[in-house]
Amino acid sequence: MTPKARPERGALAEVAAVFLKLGLIGFGGPAAHVALMRREVVDRRRWVTQERFLELFAASNLIPGPTSTELAIFLGQERAGWPALILAGALFIVPAMAIVLTLAWIYVRFGSVPATGWVLYGVTPVAIGIVADALWQLGRTALRTIWLLLLALAVVGLYFLGVNVLVLLLGGGLVAFVATARRRPRSGGRGVAGLVPTFWSGPAAAAGGASVSMTTLFLTFLKIGAVLYGGGYVLLAFLRADFVSHLHWITDRQLVDAVSIGQVTPGPLFTTATFVGYVVGGFRGALVATAAIFLPSFGFVALVYRWLPRIQNSPSARVFLRGATASALGLMAAVTAQLGRAVIVDPFTALLAVAAFVVLRRFQPNPVWLILAGAVAGVLAKLI
Repeated sequence: MTPKARPERGALAEVAAVFLKLGLIGFGGPAAHVALMRREVVDRRRWVTQERFLELFAASNLIPGPTSTELAIFLGQERAGWPALILAGALFIVPAMAIVLTLAWIYVRFGSVPATGWVLYGVTPVAIGIVADALWQLGRTALRTIWLLLLALAVVGLYFLGVNVLVLLLGGGLVAFVATARRRPRSGGRGVAGLVPTFWSGPAAAAGGASVSMTTLFLTFLKIGAVLYGGGYVLLAFLRADFVSHLHWITDRQLVDAVSIGQVTPGPLFTTATFVGYVVGGFRGALVATAAIFLPSFGFVALVYRWLPRIQNSPSARVFLRGATASALGLMAAVTAQLGRAVIVDPFTALLAVAAFVVLRRFQPNPVWLILAGAVAGVLAKLI
């Protein structure tokens, strides 16, 4: 019993350290989070192989909720079992939640938040370079045939034509399955704080003056977390439909501010729920909203993880998963292109993105240093 307990405790401590760090430095959205996780768990720590990482990444894309958070939960489970499943997800979420909650408190008290543009001016291009490196590495592993490469490129094109994300993911798996249905399957398979007391006295009513039910708040965010595919833009649509149009708890301006703060802070974009929860229900509302929107992800991962061994042992399921993985990489590339257009706005930001990619390819440093260097560069560029 004792020899077995020590490695488990060590593994749990390692999981906690990794995902707490990623929660603190995870700027740039889901694609950047995936890139940072790959660096940590494949290249640096070798918890999983590149192939296994891709399998967990594909599974994360096929279930509702925040993909990068679910990948973190999968990787925690993979590394150290059920306790680490909860630990990895919670510690990836909590830093972002704390930062967003602090900014929400400032926003409610003073009507705005301090400008973070200087730091983000340098950090976001670096994040694009980190994602480009991850796409290079993952693509070399996952897109081994010309057909999978063409499938990924087709997904990029269809994404920009407005095809639904879930349709692209499932469709990619089905295309791969049909294309290889008559081939002989290969044998064998290949194996993601203390807050000041005044936070409790947040607003008790929403923008429109209506009283806020914590039960309704919880159930609404639970529903969003359980059914949402497609990331931040789809989250914006859900939030507007529920909290602006239906419940009339916040205004359009507050919704835009909420999503903006979710984007400029590290960690999952779904911590936008923390901001909305605080605006309508104070500190308690923030906790309720955050718990509700992320809760389904823990349940989905716990269920799906149990099925992964069966998928690995099924040639047909492996073929489907390869197609879904190619589609997921195509989506990752398309989203990165969108983000790149938004954040690479001049020669300086273009230079930062290219430099981050080249440095990663050549020297393989810890991406934390690149993010810190990007933050310093952004501030200096604005000051000079």
